[in-house]
Amino acid sequence: MDESNTSPYTAGQAIANLQQTEHLGDRYYAAWWLGKHRVQDPAAIEGLLAALGDELDRSPDGGYPLRRNAARALGKVQDLRIVPALIACLDCDDYYVREAAAQSLEMQGDGAAIAPLSAFLTGGINVATAVPGRPHLIHPYEAIIEALGTLGATTAIPLIEPFLEHPVEKVQFAAARALYQLTADPHYGDRLVRGLQANKLPLRRSALIDLGATTYLAGAEAIAKTFAENSLKLIALKGLLENHLRQQSADSPSLTAESQQVMALMDSLL
Repeated sequence: MDESNTSPYTAGQAIANLQQTEHLGDRYYAAWWLGKHRVQDPAAIEGLLAALGDELDRSPDGGYPLRRNAARALGKVQDLRIVPALIACLDCDDYYVREAAAQSLEMQGDGAAIAPLSAFLTGGINVATAVPGRPHLIHPYEAIIEALGTLGATTAIPLIEPFLEHPVEKVQFAAARALYQLTADPHYGDRLVRGLQANKLPLRRSALIDLGATTYLAGAEAIAKTFAENSLKLIALKGLLENHLRQQSADSPSLTAESQQVMALMDSLL
Protein backbone atom coordinates (compact mmCIF):
# COMPACT_ATOMS: atom_id res chain seq x y z
CA MET A 1 0.00 0.00 0.00
CA ASP A 2 1.19 3.49 -0.86
CA GLU A 3 0.45 5.68 2.13
CA SER A 4 1.35 9.34 2.32
CA ASN A 5 3.68 10.17 5.19
CA THR A 6 2.15 13.65 5.35
CA SER A 7 -1.37 12.42 6.05
CA PRO A 8 -2.50 11.37 9.54
CA TYR A 9 -5.06 9.08 7.97
CA THR A 10 -3.92 5.46 8.05
CA ALA A 11 -5.28 2.07 7.09
CA GLY A 12 -5.94 1.35 10.74
CA GLN A 13 -8.01 4.51 11.11
CA ALA A 14 -9.92 3.77 7.92
CA ILE A 15 -10.74 0.26 9.13
CA ALA A 16 -11.87 1.61 12.50
CA ASN A 17 -14.03 4.29 10.85
CA LEU A 18 -15.60 1.72 8.56
CA GLN A 19 -16.64 -0.41 11.53
CA GLN A 20 -18.24 2.38 13.59
CA THR A 21 -21.87 3.37 13.03
CA GLU A 22 -22.14 6.90 14.43
CA HIS A 23 -20.60 8.99 11.66
CA LEU A 24 -21.85 7.80 8.30
CA GLY A 25 -19.73 10.26 6.33
CA ASP A 26 -16.57 8.87 7.94
CA ARG A 27 -17.58 5.34 6.94
CA TYR A 28 -18.22 6.41 3.35
CA TYR A 29 -14.80 8.10 3.13
CA ALA A 30 -13.08 5.11 4.76
CA ALA A 31 -14.44 2.73 2.12
CA TRP A 32 -13.27 5.05 -0.65
CA TRP A 33 -9.81 5.45 0.96
CA LEU A 34 -9.27 1.71 1.40
CA GLY A 35 -10.08 1.16 -2.26
CA LYS A 36 -7.93 4.04 -3.48
CA HIS A 37 -4.93 2.67 -1.60
CA ARG A 38 -5.75 -0.96 -2.48
CA VAL A 39 -5.40 -2.03 1.14
CA GLN A 40 -5.05 -5.83 1.32
CA ASP A 41 -5.33 -6.09 5.11
CA PRO A 42 -7.80 -8.91 5.94
CA ALA A 43 -9.56 -6.62 8.41
CA ALA A 44 -10.09 -4.03 5.68
CA ILE A 45 -11.53 -6.60 3.29
CA GLU A 46 -13.74 -8.00 6.05
CA GLY A 47 -15.01 -4.49 6.78
CA LEU A 48 -15.74 -3.77 3.14
CA LEU A 49 -17.56 -7.07 2.72
CA ALA A 50 -19.68 -6.28 5.78
CA ALA A 51 -20.42 -2.83 4.35
CA LEU A 52 -22.04 -4.46 1.32
CA GLY A 53 -24.96 -5.26 3.59
CA ASP A 54 -25.17 -1.84 5.27
CA GLU A 55 -28.67 -0.53 5.99
CA LEU A 56 -27.80 2.70 7.82
CA ASP A 57 -26.33 4.89 5.09
CA ARG A 58 -29.29 5.76 2.84
CA SER A 59 -29.57 8.48 0.23
CA PRO A 60 -32.77 10.53 -0.32
CA ASP A 61 -33.63 8.32 -3.31
CA GLY A 62 -33.38 5.21 -1.15
CA GLY A 63 -29.95 4.13 -2.38
CA TYR A 64 -27.01 2.81 -0.39
CA PRO A 65 -23.98 5.14 -0.69
CA LEU A 66 -21.72 3.07 1.56
CA ARG A 67 -22.51 -0.14 -0.32
CA ARG A 68 -21.60 1.62 -3.58
CA ASN A 69 -18.20 2.70 -2.29
CA ALA A 70 -17.53 -0.69 -0.71
CA ALA A 71 -18.33 -2.48 -3.99
CA ARG A 72 -16.00 -0.14 -5.90
CA ALA A 73 -13.23 -0.60 -3.34
CA LEU A 74 -13.45 -4.39 -3.40
CA GLY A 75 -12.81 -4.43 -7.12
CA LYS A 76 -9.29 -3.14 -6.44
CA VAL A 77 -8.17 -5.87 -4.04
CA GLN A 78 -7.79 -9.64 -4.27
CA ASP A 79 -9.56 -12.10 -1.99
CA LEU A 80 -11.42 -15.35 -2.68
CA ARG A 81 -14.57 -14.03 -0.99
CA ILE A 82 -14.89 -10.93 -3.17
CA VAL A 83 -16.39 -12.41 -6.35
CA PRO A 84 -19.37 -14.21 -4.70
CA ALA A 85 -20.07 -11.11 -2.61
CA LEU A 86 -20.03 -8.85 -5.67
CA ILE A 87 -22.24 -11.26 -7.60
CA ALA A 88 -24.74 -11.07 -4.73
CA CYS A 89 -24.69 -7.26 -5.10
CA LEU A 90 -26.09 -7.63 -8.61
CA ASP A 91 -29.43 -8.33 -6.92
CA CYS A 92 -29.40 -5.06 -4.95
CA ASP A 93 -32.29 -2.71 -5.71
CA ASP A 94 -29.84 0.22 -5.91
CA TYR A 95 -28.84 0.78 -9.56
CA TYR A 96 -25.48 2.27 -8.56
CA VAL A 97 -24.59 -0.69 -6.35
CA ARG A 98 -25.28 -3.01 -9.30
CA GLU A 99 -23.17 -0.78 -11.54
CA ALA A 100 -20.26 -0.72 -9.06
CA ALA A 101 -20.50 -4.51 -8.65
CA ALA A 102 -20.38 -5.08 -12.43
CA GLN A 103 -17.37 -2.81 -12.78
CA SER A 104 -15.56 -4.52 -9.91
CA LEU A 105 -16.34 -7.98 -11.28
CA GLU A 106 -14.76 -6.85 -14.55
CA MET A 107 -11.62 -5.86 -12.61
CA GLN A 108 -11.49 -9.22 -10.82
CA GLY A 109 -11.44 -11.14 -14.11
CA ASP A 110 -13.21 -14.21 -12.73
CA GLY A 111 -15.31 -16.16 -15.22
CA ALA A 112 -17.77 -17.05 -12.46
CA ALA A 113 -19.35 -13.63 -13.07
CA ILE A 114 -20.20 -14.33 -16.72
CA ALA A 115 -23.50 -16.17 -16.16
CA PRO A 116 -25.03 -13.71 -13.67
CA LEU A 117 -23.96 -10.74 -15.78
CA SER A 118 -25.29 -12.34 -18.96
CA ALA A 119 -28.67 -12.86 -17.30
CA PHE A 120 -29.29 -9.10 -17.43
CA LEU A 121 -29.19 -9.17 -21.24
CA THR A 122 -31.59 -12.02 -21.86
CA GLY A 123 -34.55 -9.69 -22.31
CA GLY A 124 -32.81 -7.81 -25.13
CA ILE A 125 -33.07 -4.11 -25.84
CA ASN A 126 -36.87 -4.08 -25.60
CA VAL A 127 -36.68 -4.27 -21.81
CA ALA A 128 -33.49 -2.16 -21.50
CA THR A 129 -35.51 0.99 -21.01
CA ALA A 130 -35.14 4.12 -18.91
CA VAL A 131 -36.49 4.42 -15.39
CA PRO A 132 -39.11 7.20 -15.25
CA GLY A 133 -37.74 10.19 -13.36
CA ARG A 134 -34.22 8.75 -13.16
CA PRO A 135 -31.16 9.53 -15.32
CA HIS A 136 -30.44 5.89 -16.10
CA LEU A 137 -31.80 2.68 -17.58
CA ILE A 138 -33.33 -0.08 -15.48
CA HIS A 139 -29.93 -1.81 -15.28
CA PRO A 140 -26.33 -0.61 -15.78
CA TYR A 141 -26.06 -2.09 -19.26
CA GLU A 142 -22.86 -0.25 -20.16
CA ALA A 143 -20.98 -1.68 -17.18
CA ILE A 144 -22.48 -5.15 -17.66
CA ILE A 145 -21.62 -5.37 -21.37
CA GLU A 146 -18.12 -3.95 -20.84
CA ALA A 147 -17.49 -6.50 -18.09
CA LEU A 148 -18.57 -9.36 -20.35
CA GLY A 149 -16.17 -8.18 -23.04
CA THR A 150 -13.25 -7.97 -20.65
CA LEU A 151 -14.09 -11.36 -19.16
CA GLY A 152 -13.94 -12.99 -22.59
CA ALA A 153 -17.57 -14.07 -22.47
CA THR A 154 -17.92 -15.46 -25.99
CA THR A 155 -21.13 -17.21 -24.93
CA ALA A 156 -22.68 -13.77 -24.46
CA ILE A 157 -22.04 -12.61 -28.05
CA PRO A 158 -25.64 -13.30 -29.22
CA LEU A 159 -26.93 -11.42 -26.18
CA ILE A 160 -24.68 -8.40 -26.73
CA GLU A 161 -25.23 -8.01 -30.50
CA PRO A 162 -28.76 -6.53 -30.24
CA PHE A 163 -27.40 -3.72 -28.06
CA LEU A 164 -25.60 -2.29 -31.08
CA GLU A 165 -29.06 -0.94 -31.95
CA HIS A 166 -29.93 0.38 -28.49
CA PRO A 167 -31.29 3.95 -28.55
CA VAL A 168 -28.64 5.10 -26.06
CA GLU A 169 -25.41 5.64 -27.99
CA LYS A 170 -23.12 4.94 -25.04
CA VAL A 171 -24.70 1.49 -24.75
CA GLN A 172 -24.05 0.99 -28.48
CA PHE A 173 -20.40 1.90 -27.89
CA ALA A 174 -20.15 -0.55 -24.98
CA ALA A 175 -21.56 -3.29 -27.22
CA ALA A 176 -19.12 -2.49 -30.04
CA ARG A 177 -16.23 -2.49 -27.58
CA ALA A 178 -17.21 -5.86 -26.09
CA LEU A 179 -17.86 -7.45 -29.45
CA TYR A 180 -14.49 -6.34 -30.78
CA GLN A 181 -12.82 -7.78 -27.67
CA LEU A 182 -14.67 -11.05 -28.17
CA THR A 183 -14.33 -11.42 -31.94
CA ALA A 184 -11.52 -9.08 -33.13
CA ASP A 185 -13.83 -8.20 -36.03
CA PRO A 186 -12.72 -4.76 -37.34
CA HIS A 187 -16.35 -3.94 -38.10
CA TYR A 188 -16.84 -3.28 -34.39
CA GLY A 189 -13.66 -1.25 -34.12
CA ASP A 190 -14.85 0.90 -37.01
CA ARG A 191 -18.14 1.45 -35.17
CA LEU A 192 -16.20 3.00 -32.29
CA VAL A 193 -14.13 5.11 -34.69
CA ARG A 194 -17.38 6.53 -36.08
CA GLY A 195 -18.35 7.33 -32.51
CA LEU A 196 -15.36 9.66 -32.31
CA GLN A 197 -17.20 11.93 -34.76
CA ALA A 198 -20.28 12.34 -32.57
CA ASN A 199 -21.63 15.88 -32.23
CA LYS A 200 -21.57 15.84 -28.45
CA LEU A 201 -18.30 15.83 -26.51
CA PRO A 202 -19.50 13.33 -23.84
CA LEU A 203 -20.19 10.81 -26.62
CA ARG A 204 -16.76 11.36 -28.16
CA ARG A 205 -15.21 10.87 -24.74
CA SER A 206 -17.14 7.63 -24.28
CA ALA A 207 -15.99 6.33 -27.67
CA LEU A 208 -12.39 7.26 -26.78
CA ILE A 209 -12.52 5.29 -23.53
CA ASP A 210 -14.07 2.28 -25.24
CA LEU A 211 -11.53 2.27 -28.08
CA GLY A 212 -8.73 2.53 -25.53
CA ALA A 213 -9.99 -0.68 -23.92
CA THR A 214 -9.48 -2.64 -27.15
CA THR A 215 -6.51 -3.61 -29.32
CA TYR A 216 -7.85 -1.91 -32.45
CA LEU A 217 -4.67 -0.12 -33.51
CA ALA A 218 -6.30 0.91 -36.78
CA GLY A 219 -8.25 3.45 -34.75
CA ALA A 220 -5.15 5.13 -33.28
CA GLU A 221 -4.92 7.97 -35.79
CA ALA A 222 -8.62 8.71 -35.42
CA ILE A 223 -8.14 8.89 -31.65
CA ALA A 224 -5.35 11.44 -32.06
CA LYS A 225 -7.54 13.61 -34.33
CA THR A 226 -10.66 13.51 -32.17
CA PHE A 227 -12.05 16.83 -30.96
CA ALA A 228 -11.51 16.10 -27.26
CA GLU A 229 -8.97 16.75 -24.52
CA ASN A 230 -5.43 15.67 -25.29
CA SER A 231 -5.20 14.11 -21.84
CA LEU A 232 -8.07 11.76 -22.62
CA LYS A 233 -6.70 10.96 -26.07
CA LEU A 234 -3.37 10.06 -24.46
CA ILE A 235 -5.13 7.76 -22.00
CA ALA A 236 -6.97 6.04 -24.88
CA LEU A 237 -3.79 5.60 -26.93
CA LYS A 238 -1.89 4.31 -23.90
CA GLY A 239 -4.62 1.74 -23.24
CA LEU A 240 -4.65 0.71 -26.88
CA LEU A 241 -0.89 0.22 -26.92
CA GLU A 242 -0.74 -1.64 -23.60
CA ASN A 243 -3.53 -4.00 -24.62
CA HIS A 244 -1.78 -4.70 -27.92
CA LEU A 245 1.56 -5.37 -26.24
CA ARG A 246 -0.05 -7.75 -23.74
CA GLN A 247 -1.51 -9.69 -26.64
CA GLN A 248 1.82 -10.02 -28.43
CA SER A 249 3.67 -13.30 -28.24
CA ALA A 250 6.62 -13.54 -25.88
CA ASP A 251 8.55 -14.71 -28.93
CA SER A 252 8.06 -11.30 -30.57
CA PRO A 253 9.29 -8.80 -27.98
CA SER A 254 10.17 -6.09 -30.52
CA LEU A 255 7.75 -3.28 -31.25
CA THR A 256 5.68 -3.63 -34.40
CA ALA A 257 5.39 -0.77 -36.89
CA GLU A 258 1.82 -0.21 -35.67
CA SER A 259 3.01 0.04 -32.07
CA GLN A 260 5.64 2.57 -33.06
CA GLN A 261 2.98 4.59 -34.87
CA VAL A 262 0.86 4.73 -31.71
CA MET A 263 3.87 5.91 -29.71
CA ALA A 264 4.56 8.62 -32.29
CA LEU A 265 0.94 9.77 -32.05
CA MET A 266 1.26 9.93 -28.27
CA ASP A 267 4.42 12.03 -28.59
CA SER A 268 2.60 14.42 -30.92
CA LEU A 269 -0.02 15.08 -28.25
CA LEU A 270 2.45 15.93 -25.49
